[in-house]
Amino acid sequence: MSKLKVAIVGCGSISHCHFPVYKKLEDVELVACADINFERAKQCAEKYEVPNAYASVEELLEKHPEVDIVDVCTWPAAHGPVTIAAANAGKHVICEKPTSHNLKSALEMRKAIKKNNVIFQLATPLRYQKTANYIRDLVDKGELGDVFYGRTAYVRQRGIPGGWFSCSAYSGGGPVIDIGVHRIDLAWYLMGCPKPVSVSASASYRIGDYRPSASEKDKENAWAGTTVENYKFDTEDSACGFFRFENGATLYFDTSWSFNGPIENATMVVGDKAGATMDPFKIFRGDGMSITEEIPEGDFAGNFFELEIAHFIDCVRTGKTPSSDIEQAVQLEAMLAGIYDSAKKGKEIKLKY
Repeated sequence: MSKLKVAIVGCGSISHCHFPVYKKLEDVELVACADINFERAKQCAEKYEVPNAYASVEELLEKHPEVDIVDVCTWPAAHGPVTIAAANAGKHVICEKPTSHNLKSALEMRKAIKKNNVIFQLATPLRYQKTANYIRDLVDKGELGDVFYGRTAYVRQRGIPGGWFSCSAYSGGGPVIDIGVHRIDLAWYLMGCPKPVSVSASASYRIGDYRPSASEKDKENAWAGTTVENYKFDTEDSACGFFRFENGATLYFDTSWSFNGPIENATMVVGDKAGATMDPFKIFRGDGMSITEEIPEGDFAGNFFELEIAHFIDCVRTGKTPSSDIEQAVQLEAMLAGIYDSAKKGKEIKLKY
């Protein structure tokens, strides 16, 4: 079996969760990496023994037509341009969440993916956990019955990343885009990915730029984004709301970087026969007036970055559609964009994608 040739574009913090995975896989070969900060690309190439480093995706694609896969690890505003360039060159793409920094860009990505008939997977690692897939399997088998309710939260008390993360021109938004997306996608996945039709949300910009890790301490923060030109802190500190789906189900969410309340990182889905939670991992089964709590037994260990990338590699080799394909990626982007639109307008809005 020939090795799939992989190139990583974007050598910031999240790339360090991707590089080691490819190095461990025997059926892939890392042939190049690129970053607009060429020095950083060279540093990653040296650290992970990647033979070639470049300052742009265009140069990388020109020099390496043999590349099969482009892994996009840039800031969100570059997801669209890099994905489109890769797709137009006939490369399969795995792209870090969110899909892009706005819905318009995500729709352009979908057009390029479909036009060039390449495989696309959005990197939403929580849905690739074995525990998540255990629950989703129960949902698919009907053991939870009609799944009508979900609730999810990713709330930090003080946890604003540095650099570009809090400048919407680069990020597209604050905690909704950065961390809320993980739990929103997970809950949606566990519910069976029903078609989203509307959202009602509010967002707070009250706390502002409160970062104990600011300035010099950012150097100690593994998730601190790089300093960018024309930086302006203009992202939300918190957001909450609910989605309605075509099947009548509802999903509530909370997310925050800065919250004067308890830390929360949990997800639940509920059907008319049973329910399930993540963190803690439990199944709740109803039988008349009684409810039984069950902690599933089995081997649920595994690095979700490894599981996520292994799924993508399998899809490239077999031609299967990834779990988080371009259609779901666009729908998820519409959900995130809808949060900001609803919060701005102060009313529930219909989602269009």
